[in-house]
Amino acid sequence: MRDRVNTDLGEAMARAARSIHTKVSLDETLGTIATTALLSVPHFDAVGISTIDAKGNVVTRAATGDLVWQLDTLQYELGEGPCVETLREAEVVVAPEIRNDQRWPRYVPRAVELGLRSQLAVKLYLDDEGTLGGLNLYSTESEEIHPEAEGIAELFAAHAAIALGNAREIDGLNEALNTRKAIGQAIGMLMNQYTLSEDAAFGLLVRMSSHSNVKLRDIAARMVEEANEKAAAATGQKTGR
Repeated sequence: MRDRVNTDLGEAMARAARSIHTKVSLDETLGTIATTALLSVPHFDAVGISTIDAKGNVVTRAATGDLVWQLDTLQYELGEGPCVETLREAEVVVAPEIRNDQRWPRYVPRAVELGLRSQLAVKLYLDDEGTLGGLNLYSTESEEIHPEAEGIAELFAAHAAIALGNAREIDGLNEALNTRKAIGQAIGMLMNQYTLSEDAAFGLLVRMSSHSNVKLRDIAARMVEEANEKAAAATGQKTGR
């Protein structure tokens, strides 16, 4: 039986790993990880993944059911609970027989009313990026937490962290490419408008940024946007005729 559990877990982890490297959205990847965690971590019947941004805003990015949204939101609003603990300093929070747990006096009674019997939360993190969020597992079926549940959940948390890290890198690359493209277009516009060389046009763009105290990329993006709006308006007038 144990060998069968290990085989199933291995297959589930392989599916989760493959999803990270496929060309699907981050939310789809996190959804796959949450679903495979639900199928693989014993005694839990609801799984969610939360993320936190640089401003401290927390949001549920994946959920296997409505209960996850309810319990996650409740913890965000109250500022307490296993999920919140892992967004602070705790690496793992284990809460069997949660109805008797006195660590979260406001959260527990309301969670129990929703049917919660036990909960497990694991921090999501990258070594060079800090805390990103948490993997949250809920049970309405069992007050006990399986001895292997914590270790299995940590494996899925590691996969989710990799997915988040990859997405962050991709977003950074896309932003850099878009910024470079916008600056290049703005330089071209200045070259045409004022009959300038490329270096002179770039210098003018830099001075515009400095004098207006607006970032270079934002100045460029605004110029491109205004040019596109004028072109669209001109096209509309021609079409109207």
